[in-house]
Amino acid sequence: MPAPNWNAFAAVTLFVLVILIALARASQTMLAGRDDTELNPDFQSKPEDDPNHNAEIEVEPSVPQPPQSNPKDELTTKMLLVNVALSQGLFGVILVVSAVLAGIPASALGVESTTLFQLGGGIALGIALFAANELGQRAADTLGIDYEDGLREMLTPDSLRGWVVLLGGALPVIAGFEELLFRSALIGVLASGYGLSPWLLAALSSVAFAVGHGAQGPGGILVTGALGGVLAVAFVLSGSLLVVVVAHYLVNALEFVVHAWDED
Repeated sequence: MPAPNWNAFAAVTLFVLVILIALARASQTMLAGRDDTELNPDFQSKPEDDPNHNAEIEVEPSVPQPPQSNPKDELTTKMLLVNVALSQGLFGVILVVSAVLAGIPASALGVESTTLFQLGGGIALGIALFAANELGQRAADTLGIDYEDGLREMLTPDSLRGWVVLLGGALPVIAGFEELLFRSALIGVLASGYGLSPWLLAALSSVAFAVGHGAQGPGGILVTGALGGVLAVAFVLSGSLLVVVVAHYLVNALEFVVHAWDED
């Protein structure tokens, strides 16, 4: 059996990481522009400024009208979900194919075995991390640290079908890809292939994980960096990709569901 081509896989991993961080920066810029537009619209029409304005008093209907959903907003949310799932899914496929072609051992990736114990550990860790994530967000708000949740609001569906796409498609793909990149590739593979300290790699990958979530603002970077650190420790101790993927998925899914429930 040929020796693993560690260098080739490491090069692909770093390339994907750079592209991901660049996309995160682009998302951060897009969200900042969106907030500026909402706070400072270029044009606000006023009735009294309209020469064709009719001074007659309009009578509001006595029967409350049901809120109308905006098809454009719903379409935009679906398109954004599909775009996120496809882009991160593509990156994940690139990493998987690269690992196979490079002959990377399954043990280095943390996929040598999967057990119910690992699944249960991932569920427990995910619930605990979600609670810690909520506390971290509240602490950031208390300290006046900006925590941008615009991306989550944009991705939150307005229909049952949207929730199915989010919870059953987009979020599993995101969790699987990000853990494959930040934990399996940047920690497991580099430690196995180059004899580097997994704890040093865990620290560095957590920093990269935080930077990759720059669209969430300074507070989001701090919180996700801390969460990434815990996930990195869990990967090093368990040697299991399943544990961190399940935990990552639960953190994201619970955040969407709980915050959507609170807003309703």
